[in-house]
Amino acid sequence: MTDQSQVLADVRRGMIPAHIYHDEEIFRLERERVFGRSWMFLAHESEVPHPGDYVVRRVLDDSFIVARGEDGTVRAMFNMCLHRGMQVCRAELGNASHFRCPYHGWSYRNDGRLIGLPFHREAYGGEAGFRRADQALLPAPALDSYRGLIFISLDPDAPPLLDYLGDFAFYLDFYANQSPGGIELAGPQRWRIKANWKIGAENFAGDSYHTPQTHSSVVEIGLFREPKASKRKEGALYWAGRGGGTTYKLPPGGFAERMRYVGYPDEMITRARETWTDAQQRMIAEDGFMISAASLFPNLSLVHNWPKVADGSDDEVLPFISLRQWQPVGAGETEVLSWFAVDAGAPEEFKRLSYKAYLMCFGSTGMFEQDDVENWVSITSTAAGSMARRLLLNSRMGLLHDDKPVTPPLAHFSGPGTAYVGYGEYNQRALLRLWADCLERPLNRAARVELGSS
Repeated sequence: MTDQSQVLADVRRGMIPAHIYHDEEIFRLERERVFGRSWMFLAHESEVPHPGDYVVRRVLDDSFIVARGEDGTVRAMFNMCLHRGMQVCRAELGNASHFRCPYHGWSYRNDGRLIGLPFHREAYGGEAGFRRADQALLPAPALDSYRGLIFISLDPDAPPLLDYLGDFAFYLDFYANQSPGGIELAGPQRWRIKANWKIGAENFAGDSYHTPQTHSSVVEIGLFREPKASKRKEGALYWAGRGGGTTYKLPPGGFAERMRYVGYPDEMITRARETWTDAQQRMIAEDGFMISAASLFPNLSLVHNWPKVADGSDDEVLPFISLRQWQPVGAGETEVLSWFAVDAGAPEEFKRLSYKAYLMCFGSTGMFEQDDVENWVSITSTAAGSMARRLLLNSRMGLLHDDKPVTPPLAHFSGPGTAYVGYGEYNQRALLRLWADCLERPLNRAARVELGSS
């Protein structure tokens, strides 16, 4: 990087060097200093409900087997054989009591323990040559979960997950804790886009300004009533801990009336009332805000919307929840992983229609998805040129020249953190400040793990 300190200083004041969205040197730093130390979503417990169930997921180039052992414990194990480094598990999901390396046949229990290698005595002299006992697949350096969401960190000294989430956990509950039974996930759908990973994370973190323009066709065809400019600028933008998001302003009414407005049936409203805290309910019932899109640093986003799912003039809507991860492939390419999430105790017909709503809007061919990707690909390709290194993008919406906000933060907002009503790029700036903080600090190198010495 020509002048890293200047790039980070510009980012922190809301003037974004355009080339950061397609810069190989910056991406090399991100790999180490952002993805090497942050907590990252890997899977959900509902994806591995039974002993032996597993899924294989990646954190950039590192492949992990997320498996529920016979003891019921969920583990994340580096998907690399201790012998010659072959991937132990080549399938994306399944159920297995053992994993057998296809190269030389070393086998491991689904808790990672090495339990067999061919010709142990003949080739190694038995335990005297290679001590099999206590050998296991390398575990993720740090693993924790929240509301069934399984996170790992490549940093063994990462802070506890709950500390990392901070006040954002309050908002995460709206997506992942609608009833005592929690949520269940379907997916992920996966596709690749020629776009930088940061753009999607920023967009979901707080860009309500684009929806009346980018998604105008969704309103015009009658699928969705909320992206109208008059509605979006009434919503609140909040930032708390390491995440933030957008909300919609709901019409007058109490908690039940406003939940019905976005399509929840009474039985789900009752369970949400039993599960959410008083403050979480007040945000809907008294403040009149319903959560929508959000991002948790660095690359997990969530969305909650309520389109029409029936044909004709019926104004009935139905909500859906989606989790998505922006998995970097390179400086100019991202693999999108998109899950459908739903209250595990929801009626089956609600689940079916909610899934339909998700596919229409944010599945791989969803209407919102196609609108967004066109923008993001254009930004990334343009950022690759030489002229982009001369341009500072203005990301100061909501600030005056003296850095004071155009409008003060909400004095009465039931959620933690800071919230503003109207358009602003408060959350994009907050997310990129975290990014700048990571890039500024070198990562401590983890100690090497040596296996199999006699």
